[in-house]
Amino acid sequence: MYKLFHLLFLLFFCTMNAQINELGVFVGGSNYVGDVGLTTYIAPNEPALGILYKWNKSPRHSYRFSYTQSKISANDLDSKEPGRNQRGYRFENNIKEVSLGLEFNFFDFNLHEAKRKITPYVYSGISYFRYDGLYVSSGETFKNSDAGSMAIPMILGIKSNVSPYFVIGLEVGTRYTFTDNLDGSNPKDENLLKFGNINNNDWYVFTGLTLTYTFGIKPCYCAE
Repeated sequence: MYKLFHLLFLLFFCTMNAQINELGVFVGGSNYVGDVGLTTYIAPNEPALGILYKWNKSPRHSYRFSYTQSKISANDLDSKEPGRNQRGYRFENNIKEVSLGLEFNFFDFNLHEAKRKITPYVYSGISYFRYDGLYVSSGETFKNSDAGSMAIPMILGIKSNVSPYFVIGLEVGTRYTFTDNLDGSNPKDENLLKFGNINNNDWYVFTGLTLTYTFGIKPCYCAE
């Protein structure tokens, strides 16, 4: 029994020591997909900045937290759809997002090894974001409130350790939101103008580079 408890303690101690942290930045662009402007999912037209933290639980998965903010904008004159082009509506909004979830690596990405590694990865979880509550009146866009909503992030990327302490990644992340009013097309007030497809919610997309600094305790090797 003593040997069993000793083994369990060693396994727990080694697991705790095997953790490594990443702290860094996201730099890229954003775009919106909804009832206004282009319908292309990856077409960044506004700058986006963020910070992120990862706790690497194993070489295959990490817990990830991030904060990202950007302006999103769209213009019907950029659309190839005749109806939107003729309408000629445009808008701007501000997004401030926090996100928490799980990042999964397709290949082992052990940051305690010195050799160069590269792996595709996916991330999902839950996001909460703040935005401007917009509405349209007399052909102009107005803000009548600050609003908040949830979103589901879906990120696909590829990353590599460019040095013993830095990891660089390229990723595209779509957010399916639980609101249809990022563009002012579906305000809650029933007396205000509504347009577009009010049965489909809006999306926004962050595309860009991540650069993280790695730090943490080296793992012990219990088998030695």
